[in-house]
Amino acid sequence: MQKNINIQNKRARFEYEILDKYTAGIVLTGTEIKSIRLSKASISESFCEFNEGGELFIINMFIEEYMHGSHYNHKPKSERKLLLNKNELRKLHKEVKNTGLTIVPLRLFLNEKGLAKLNIALVRGKKLHDKRETIKDRDNKRELDRIKKSYR
Repeated sequence: MQKNINIQNKRARFEYEILDKYTAGIVLTGTEIKSIRLSKASISESFCEFNEGGELFIINMFIEEYMHGSHYNHKPKSERKLLLNKNELRKLHKEVKNTGLTIVPLRLFLNEKGLAKLNIALVRGKKLHDKRETIKDRDNKRELDRIKKSYR
């Protein structure tokens, strides 16, 4: 009996233009996964970065301390390693290094086996006029939905 955990980064779709998506596993300790199962995590301010060894880490991901953790508890904002195939890592590293793109987490979820997974995306930052256009499109869609609803 496992409830569905789905923690999203809603700002990412507004702030960035998404180019490519990947699903990565996360290396977690026992108290971290227990806190995630209680939905005590946030990825809204986090981003991904490569270290010197070519490994991908998520930075600034907040996982609240587990309330029954005692002295085995984890640090809430530590770096956590992401698990991807070697080819995917190589491709992402090349894109980030050469073209100056960013890797941002979109969604943290538990798969059917109960393992924590993270949807990450290769993104390019939007300009101010692109953000204004996004807001305008959202408002127009909302207005059209209101009009359609009134005719039903």
